[in-house]
Amino acid sequence: MSDFTSAGVSAEDLPAPAEGLLLTHFLTVGDVPRSRAFYADVLGGQVVLDENPCIIKVANSWIIMNPGGGPTDDKPDVVLHTPEDPHTVSSFLNVRVANIHGFYAAARAKGAEFLTPPIDRRAELRCYMRDPDGYLIEVGQATGLLKGILARTSTEPDR
Repeated sequence: MSDFTSAGVSAEDLPAPAEGLLLTHFLTVGDVPRSRAFYADVLGGQVVLDENPCIIKVANSWIIMNPGGGPTDDKPDVVLHTPEDPHTVSSFLNVRVANIHGFYAAARAKGAEFLTPPIDRRAELRCYMRDPDGYLIEVGQATGLLKGILARTSTEPDR
């Protein structure tokens, strides 16, 4: 059993708002220790709980992860599993950074696998990486967007 107080973590580190709401992201993972290490090492997250569920505080958000499994009484016909096809996604984590080239180099040095290096998309510099279970993670740095320049659409010619 994980005890967050003995790990030097306080109740303020938990995703539990005093009022209103906050947003977290839940991931079904195949190997909690492997995924915990990825999100703590590559994204610089703080491990709040080791498991059951694993909670990682990353910047101003939290990633919650547990292994997959069958239905429960509060989701009676839902089965959780990791991505089956890495080429088809319905959602992804979007990470915004101040220095994408620095992040890219540091993350690669820690073993992160990227689909491409950062690419200039006019509004932003952007690239994608995958976590150990194959989840897609977009990494972006606002550039042109800060000057009112929007991303190129698929129908616009390159300029």
